[in-house]
Amino acid sequence: MYRGQTIAVVIPALNEENNIGPVIRSLPSFVDFIVVGDNGSTDNTAKEARNNGAIVICETRRGYGSACLAALSILKKNPPAIVVFTDADGSDDPSQMEELIRPLLLGKSDLTVASRATGIAEKGSLTSAQRFGNWLATRLIRLFWLARFTDLGPYRAITWQALDDLHMSDPDFGWTVEMQIKAARLGLKVSEIPANYRKRRLGKSKVGGSLCGSTLAGGKILWWIFWEKLRDLVPAKT
Repeated sequence: MYRGQTIAVVIPALNEENNIGPVIRSLPSFVDFIVVGDNGSTDNTAKEARNNGAIVICETRRGYGSACLAALSILKKNPPAIVVFTDADGSDDPSQMEELIRPLLLGKSDLTVASRATGIAEKGSLTSAQRFGNWLATRLIRLFWLARFTDLGPYRAITWQALDDLHMSDPDFGWTVEMQIKAARLGLKVSEIPANYRKRRLGKSKVGGSLCGSTLAGGKILWWIFWEKLRDLVPAKT
């Protein structure tokens, strides 16, 4: 616990057997629950996660959001005060978690995102396509919903109440942008901290590691933005 509040960490993972153990071991001691959403890994990711003290739930439906939703289904049985999302590849800095959750604990924010755009991104950790995509997406969110973000980074913290109010649904790469759009639409308090972002420890990124992955992720993010804006413009049928 941290200042009397329960903290859970959700880690979506796909074939990260060499990274998941070090990531779990590096998490702060105040973390109460660690849930790994294993997204159909064909290696020993699930075994390594369990060996390092995490709860593992297997979700065979592929997609970043699917793994997150599966992990959250476990936490619903005993909801924490705050949920932190972090990647399984070691690119996020666990020493920043206290800084990430502090605005939530103080009641200054419902959702805090670690921004790679305003922080220190290690050389080679972000491709040019990722940087441009994040810039474009956050500018569109500001234009459509007046919410100021600089990144769609995966390292983020949100209160359980806020997360429950968002009714998250995207099973794929639209997960982060869905969360930020819905938070903006509901008028939740949002904030950012500068992120210390690193190159993944081992292996190849599923998104930034290939042109195909980057294109698919970027396309899905833009689809979410324009679809959600269309929903705002077209009244729901009663």
